[in-house]
Amino acid sequence: MTTGAEPAIAHPGRTIAFVGNPNVGKTTLFNRIAGIRAKTSNFPGTTQDARIAHLENSTLIDLPGVYSLELDVSESVVCRQVLAGALAPAGEQAHVPDAILVVLDSTNLLRNLSIAAEAIAHRLPTVVALNMSDLAARRSIQIDAAHLADCLGCTVIACSAHTGEGVHQVTEALTNATVPTRSVPTENHELDRWVDEIYATVATAGTNPSDRFERITDRLDHAFTHPVLGVALFTLIMTGLFWVIFRFAAIPMDMIDGLFGSLGDWVAGVMPAGALSDLLVNGVIAGVGGTVIFLPQICLLFFLIALLEATGYLARAAFVIDRLLRPFGLSGHAFVPLLSSHACAIPGIMAARAVPDRRDRLATIMAAPFMSCTARIPVYVLLTQILFPKQPGMQALAFTACYVIGALAGLGTSLLIRRTILRGKSRPMALELPSYRIPDFKAAFRLMLDRATVFLKKAGTLIVAISIILWWLGAYPGSPPTQQAQDLRTQAAFSSSSTEIENLYTQAEAIDARNSSANSFLGQIGSSVQPVFEPLGYDRKLTIGVLASFAAREVFVSTMAVQVVGSEDVDDDSVLASIANAKRDDGAPIFSAATSWSLLVFYILASLCLPTLVVTAKETGGWKWAMLQLGWMSFVAYVGAFAAFQIVTMVGG
Repeated sequence: MTTGAEPAIAHPGRTIAFVGNPNVGKTTLFNRIAGIRAKTSNFPGTTQDARIAHLENSTLIDLPGVYSLELDVSESVVCRQVLAGALAPAGEQAHVPDAILVVLDSTNLLRNLSIAAEAIAHRLPTVVALNMSDLAARRSIQIDAAHLADCLGCTVIACSAHTGEGVHQVTEALTNATVPTRSVPTENHELDRWVDEIYATVATAGTNPSDRFERITDRLDHAFTHPVLGVALFTLIMTGLFWVIFRFAAIPMDMIDGLFGSLGDWVAGVMPAGALSDLLVNGVIAGVGGTVIFLPQICLLFFLIALLEATGYLARAAFVIDRLLRPFGLSGHAFVPLLSSHACAIPGIMAARAVPDRRDRLATIMAAPFMSCTARIPVYVLLTQILFPKQPGMQALAFTACYVIGALAGLGTSLLIRRTILRGKSRPMALELPSYRIPDFKAAFRLMLDRATVFLKKAGTLIVAISIILWWLGAYPGSPPTQQAQDLRTQAAFSSSSTEIENLYTQAEAIDARNSSANSFLGQIGSSVQPVFEPLGYDRKLTIGVLASFAAREVFVSTMAVQVVGSEDVDDDSVLASIANAKRDDGAPIFSAATSWSLLVFYILASLCLPTLVVTAKETGGWKWAMLQLGWMSFVAYVGAFAAFQIVTMVGG
């Protein structure tokens, strides 16, 4: 048994392509051989991920899992192009691979042999890995690897990527791989008879078939795929998943928040006051912190999803959800992207790469941002507290309604575009239920690291740039102290009470902050744009908050804090109370009931996240779909907010 890093494959310059069906442990075997030297790239011009690893002078490429190399789906197209030498991962040189490693599931050999035949037909040096041999042995499934090697004309090695058993022999076989000496049928009807004949001669159930195990798995499948019980179990499992995310991610999120807060205080303390210090503290550090703080939730989400997928459950869940999504023009493949979008739309949109049908994939991407992400939570909390003060039950009900409304808007959007611009029959969901197995925690951890890195690269840098721009717009051109603030400072100079002096200076600084904000470039933009939002009940200050949050939703509360009280300390209850009781320029409350409902609906539905639009453009191959997403979500949000404001106003809100 091999448990450490596997030896590097010795042949200089060799490129080895890993081929196999989904859920056969292909990527786990790849990770076992590659170790920490693997990285995630992409195949240029496609939406498919590519895992590659350089072992000394050899390169491993983990191709997408496919049920057939000849299917008309993006994954199969990528596999065919790579094997033909016409495509390579980004940063790699395209050429015909020097060898193919075909990974088969020993517990489902009958269904896996077809892809082995398709790989052999490419006439490249080939090795076949019979993965999950330990699991097959526990189920009393016996496979004659030597006889199978004779039938296929290439080396066949029994191994277990999970335990490491036989992996060393796989790497050794790859160094000596040769072109298979047997030919295989190319016609489907001939291939089916060929597969049946080989399986009958190489595989036996043994003397003690695991009938008990089969009965247990059959019962689990019946429960997980049941039209009613399956949905209930899915709801329970997903609720538990989100509970774990919100419960355990809070600790590292608080630590990250405190770290960046302390860093900002330290920079402000060691640098002289001025534009550079303000830029670093309120622009760069605040921008990075505002992005990284959500990383624990993103990491935990992908880690848990990877574990669920490794157990075999997600395939069952996709089968159940497929029935629910079909009426809306989506397939079960969309449920993982939509699920991921509740943490952040960016990884959700990226996860849509797994949706094989192009129309279904685009519909999923268009629907994903409607799912209520964690960045909306501060706004939901603020507005539900304003609408239902000291009523936790009503606050919880309103909070839940936010998620439901967003999900319904996303499904409605998918239904609309699948009946119009993406009209066409959805491809049936071809899905093989994988065997139940113990998850590989190391593989799940590696996937988590990959997704976290992609998230930081694609979202973090952009949010930093946006934060700097917002800082500049809010800080300049600057305003001289107001006369009212000067009078308060003068009054403080003649006071003998330290408490009164502190209060007077605090009031003066708040007045100057509000004045500076109103006269900043951002404030001037808000005054100019406010007539557009007036039908929704928003004044100049709310308009500025909404405009700022088009960069990222989570900046709304802090922006409003500066607008109404001249403070960014939104953790101070008095500041939140001041926001709730803030007045318009005419003395009327900013957050009336009608305005609060309007704003809540707007934030549920609006596309207030520029990084999401950038990722949409990258994943769809251009800005057309991103601009359509922005325009459609803005239209829906505006109409919904207008309706909410008018309805609540009419009933006396």
